[in-house]
Amino acid sequence: MKTLYVSDLDGTLLRSDETISDYTSRTINTLTGQGMLFSYATARSLVTARKVTTGLNAHIPVIVYNGAFVMDHLTGEILLSNFFGEDVREVFEDLFCRHVYPIVYAYIDGVEKFSYIEEKCTPGMRSFLESRKGDVRTHPVTTPEELTQGDCFYITCIDKPDILEPLYVKYKDAFHCVYQEDIYTKEQWLEIMPSAASKSGAAARLKQYLGCDRLIVFGDGRNDLDLFDSADESYAVDNADATLKEKATAVIGGNNEDGVAKWLAAHHQPMYVSHHKGGLVK
Repeated sequence: MKTLYVSDLDGTLLRSDETISDYTSRTINTLTGQGMLFSYATARSLVTARKVTTGLNAHIPVIVYNGAFVMDHLTGEILLSNFFGEDVREVFEDLFCRHVYPIVYAYIDGVEKFSYIEEKCTPGMRSFLESRKGDVRTHPVTTPEELTQGDCFYITCIDKPDILEPLYVKYKDAFHCVYQEDIYTKEQWLEIMPSAASKSGAAARLKQYLGCDRLIVFGDGRNDLDLFDSADESYAVDNADATLKEKATAVIGGNNEDGVAKWLAAHHQPMYVSHHKGGLVK
């Protein structure tokens, strides 16, 4: 039986300082060398995911932007994408009317960018942007119209709960929305994605692409709930959100204790396989 293992990054595979331990890298690299099929599913972009997983050998596609994209970890090629349709225009108009000016991720003239209006940024947005200083995708703009340019696929709002919660309630059924507190800054985030974008959908496509029979997943936050729903087995790290723990097959060691890597080392049965080549089913 062929199994695909998929782990969240922040708060799960990564330690609280946003790094991956030598033990975790070494263990996973050894197991993938023996044929284990391992990927990650993260809200991060491939750009920042690569930085925090330095030392981890990823030979199969990875899931980024909470499932908006499945990408080749080595080449950056997009294998599966989910972009907004024209209905996102109404969302932008609504946000602007409420004086919410988000960070918008889009492909502009074929190049990935995240746009923002600096003078409209909240303190939480400024903190996030500071952490991305030097990022080649940075694209400051000056008007709301410029904020909506390109092919949009991800909207990030960082503000007070009383401002963001009504928006979450309004759009959670029409789009894929994640409303939660950031684990590092404790700022309130609302992330809005196309309805078809999800970690669970991307993992299912990746499972099919690799010809796997089973899906085993690991996570810590509410944005992993749909991933847990779709898996054959799901494991919440000890530091996970209580809601996720309730859904989990079991609770394992925490992110600062190499919980995922230790579980894999104890449970994965080595099986040498060749990596599947081909395209994702469209």
